[in-house]
Amino acid sequence: MKTAGIVCEYNPFHIGHASHIESTRRILGGDAAVVCAISGNYVQRGDFAVFNKHARAKAAVLCGADLVVEIPSPYALTSAERYAAAGVYILDSLQICDYISFGSESGDLKALEEAAEAIVSERAGNIIKEWLDKGLSYAAAMQKTADAVMGARSELFLTPNNLLGIEYLKAIAALGSQLIPVTVKRGGAAHDSISGCSASAIRKSLLNSGDPWAYIPPAAAGVFREELDGGRGPVSMRKCELALLSRLRIMRGSSYSDLPDASEGLERRFAKYAASEATIDALLDKVKTKRYAMSRIRRMLMCACLGITGADTIGPPPYIKVLAMNRNGMDLLKKAKKTAKTPIITKPASARKMSDRIGGMLEKEAAATDFYSLAYPAEDSRIGGQEWRAGPVIIDHGVADHSN
Repeated sequence: MKTAGIVCEYNPFHIGHASHIESTRRILGGDAAVVCAISGNYVQRGDFAVFNKHARAKAAVLCGADLVVEIPSPYALTSAERYAAAGVYILDSLQICDYISFGSESGDLKALEEAAEAIVSERAGNIIKEWLDKGLSYAAAMQKTADAVMGARSELFLTPNNLLGIEYLKAIAALGSQLIPVTVKRGGAAHDSISGCSASAIRKSLLNSGDPWAYIPPAAAGVFREELDGGRGPVSMRKCELALLSRLRIMRGSSYSDLPDASEGLERRFAKYAASEATIDALLDKVKTKRYAMSRIRRMLMCACLGITGADTIGPPPYIKVLAMNRNGMDLLKKAKKTAKTPIITKPASARKMSDRIGGMLEKEAAATDFYSLAYPAEDSRIGGQEWRAGPVIIDHGVADHSN
């Protein structure tokens, strides 16, 4: 049986995601297994996930995935390049995936592979550095470089799914992974070609008590409605604004220098305005400059509040944590435990005394989950220590249970 890996956020899971899984199986054969590496409670755009990681993983398994594992928060709250590298590393380390499947606006794998090869050339590296030195953002410098080394083909870099796909291909090459890439054609940045609605539009609807359910598969909708009824969503940074600001105000100025992507005075701007601004929006507006994308600023904000430093992302993820699986996923996990190059964790509490790096990152993840839970609407859902108690969600004949 062939097995495909998918790097994802599913924030939240919608019918476009279900279509991607179905299309992947159709390309590889109807019985192909699907393993997802998913961002945890925080996502790459620099925000809280709208529903917690176990709920999103459960929805994914109910809608076609077999096994879902977590991308730790320090790697989820980082650049697209490092996020993609972490996801590829996790899927490769399991040693059970034959393929990696990703969506792209292009749908042209050969063109994406050529773009990935061109952008890591020595010439490209020199051009990127030149534009960065002139004050351009990384994304703008990448586009200028692509224009210079690829000409008309640089249009591949203009859309988000193509960009992530190129990063996956770069990561596969850098790692020397045997994962075989497969791409599924998607729509543009504004919407998914299948669902007709973006994940951001669905989040906005959820946060404003809207009605996005036509764009969410019934099984996933059932999971998310249960979260809403239980007072565990929808979640966003705004629900924890005062807690975020209070954490920033007690940080020492020098601590900002340790944040991921802190450079060229950006840390000083954070320290200055965190001490004075009364809202998150005001803070972000003051810190923002033309050179830096807002997503980078938001990620730095979240990392500052969670105690995540640049040192936390040196090297690959030190463990693989299982979030959800079905019966087929249980068989995959059994196989992975024999083949994986990285420790697999199913019982967080029992893993606290592993290596210093694993234990330290688990402690940081637990603290991040405690902070995330403060954004739940229901007071009785905000109890601490949830990271240590929650085992994988196991789906058996449509019934889910938290295994401890």
